[in-house]
Amino acid sequence: MGLFSFVKEAGEKLIDLLTPGNANAGEQLKEHIAKVGLGNPNVQATVEGDKVTLTGEVASQEEKEKIILAAGNIEGVGSVDDQLTVAAGAPAVAAAKFVTVEKGDTLSAISKRVYGDPNKYQKIFDANKPMLKDVNKIYPGQVLRIPE
Repeated sequence: MGLFSFVKEAGEKLIDLLTPGNANAGEQLKEHIAKVGLGNPNVQATVEGDKVTLTGEVASQEEKEKIILAAGNIEGVGSVDDQLTVAAGAPAVAAAKFVTVEKGDTLSAISKRVYGDPNKYQKIFDANKPMLKDVNKIYPGQVLRIPE
């Protein structure tokens, strides 16, 4: 649990999500989470300004991190307040680190920076599925999961 920062100017454009007074913002965010391939977990979302608050229960630490990234990697979102809990009985797993993509980065470059080996880029790609669909399609400001 905690507050995660994101680059407001980067991310997928979701029309009307952050429009002040949008009563459907939470539902739109849940639809976005399902659309990127994370199913329809027991998550509620509220949007206030550029901050998204996520509550509810998820099946695993990995699912939790991916939902945070799906919500944060939306243009206009500056922070995500993680109030999600992992279901009882889920295996205890160390939280992944998050890395913000910089201009000129590739998954290989990030892999070399965090693991010391550019050939471990596939590990980063796999850790960010289903949000990433192509190893060559990352953008500056995007936040990625970096597993141990």
